Amino acid sequence: MEYRRSHQPGGSYFFTLVTHQRQPLLSIPENIDRLRTAFKREKQKHPFTIDAIVILPEHLHTIWTLPDDDMDYSTRWGRIKRYFSTGCVGVRQVQSVSRKNKRERAVWQRRFWEHTIRDENDWRRHMDYIHYNPVKHGHARSPGEWPYSSFRQCVQKEWYPANWGATEPEIIQGMDYE
Repeated sequence: MEYRRSHQPGGSYFFTLVTHQRQPLLSIPENIDRLRTAFKREKQKHPFTIDAIVILPEHLHTIWTLPDDDMDYSTRWGRIKRYFSTGCVGVRQVQSVSRKNKRERAVWQRRFWEHTIRDENDWRRHMDYIHYNPVKHGHARSPGEWPYSSFRQCVQKEWYPANWGATEPEIIQGMDYE
């Protein structure tokens, strides 16, 4: 059976991307800078809004909203991953025959998780999931402590109180997109 992704013009989508074999490549400052540059380059060429993002050592979660006439997030992710991969440091050199034949570096898992945001409540749940993720994984005691997150920007927009996330929000209990 072939996997089919949902595509909705102008939609909002939640994504999870994981590094190959969960290498902690996103804990290296040069790689964080490279990822930021990859996002910036792609947004300039093919606009989209990053509603929320968190970058952890071996995976990231984000919510994007695409323009009203656009539903092509897959191509955007392909270009972001490709740009990041070409300059990524700290990659283990062992790679499969399949990756060698396709000239792929072992940086990312080939696929990514995508979920179409259905409504305001779904958007809120996924926002909370993203911002609580560093606490869930033991990287921070509160969302505001984690440097690679949109949480502080969301506090500035008054979407969250600064002390939010001291305990796991009920709305995200049982959610697991790792």
